[in-house]
Amino acid sequence: MDASALNVNVSVDDFDSILSYSPDQAPWVTPDPFSADVNLETTPWWLGTYHRTEQIDASISLNFTGPAIYVYGMAGPEYGSFEVGIDDNKTTLSAYAAENGTAPHLLYSTDKLAYTNHTLTLKNLGKLDGDKGGNAFLFDFLYMTVQMAPAGATISNKTLEETDPSITYSGEWDNNSSGNFSGGGTTYTNGDLASFTLDFQASAIYLFGDKKNDHREYNVYLDNGTAQTFNATSGCGGAFGQTCEEQQPTIKYFASNLDASVHTLKVENLAGVNHSFFDFDNIVLTVPSEYAPRNLSVTSSSSGNGSSSTSGSSGSSDAASSLLAFNPLFLLAFTALFVLKPRFH
Repeated sequence: MDASALNVNVSVDDFDSILSYSPDQAPWVTPDPFSADVNLETTPWWLGTYHRTEQIDASISLNFTGPAIYVYGMAGPEYGSFEVGIDDNKTTLSAYAAENGTAPHLLYSTDKLAYTNHTLTLKNLGKLDGDKGGNAFLFDFLYMTVQMAPAGATISNKTLEETDPSITYSGEWDNNSSGNFSGGGTTYTNGDLASFTLDFQASAIYLFGDKKNDHREYNVYLDNGTAQTFNATSGCGGAFGQTCEEQQPTIKYFASNLDASVHTLKVENLAGVNHSFFDFDNIVLTVPSEYAPRNLSVTSSSSGNGSSSTSGSSGSSDAASSLLAFNPLFLLAFTALFVLKPRFH
């Protein structure tokens, strides 16, 4: 990692659709973020949610580009072993602690990765021989570190609401309103292959929207490339129950390391036979004063340094904290204060 560059920690919540749950979300338990029981002012969980499982081999995966990642969950007497996989490298760690924590715990971190494309997998192993803990595993959120600009440059974030005239829509779209949404509203569709397109210049792009269990898959195309398919189904309330809604902005797509050329983003809903929905809230563009995209390494990831502790925090936690000031969500303060509920630990 180039420590002299402008590096940013991107927060990825357990509800963000850029995460993939296996075999699906059925073995995972999560609070309903739209429930009156979830108080964002007092909950220790990022945006009030987590994903917890006791099913052996249940897993979470994320594709990311960058040199560092920090994973937060919970440690306590009911938690057992888990496997962290980054590309072909696998490490077995334990989330056991003699007492339950009161805040999200740093389960794993590394800042020793090659600057290239990686796949992170978190797999629940449960109680292994010799473990003191149980079969549970709990994931809350993670940070992934990306370079937004070279040393000496500055960045600014530009928010495009769903009503921005630079966004072109195809198919039938309607509107929702809520104080939880950026700008007070969103647009949504349940039309099959209904889409929107944006031409933009930025070193990174974030696509935000709410999440509900009557949402399903959607495709994202960057610069007319191969479709990337994501799933926006929420993890509680029963299949297609039209409940379990997360109106706080969730990341539906993220891309970084972009050059100064004009890029094209296209998003299309895959409604299928259930006429499932897709909700779009806003887009945030990170615009640097100077572009200098990294040349991605052709090698796979290095082994890195993992960390897992059962009391207190490790030195890697300090490394994560040192980057929090650059979290892009802080840079949205002037347009999206609702993103900034303090959930850093």
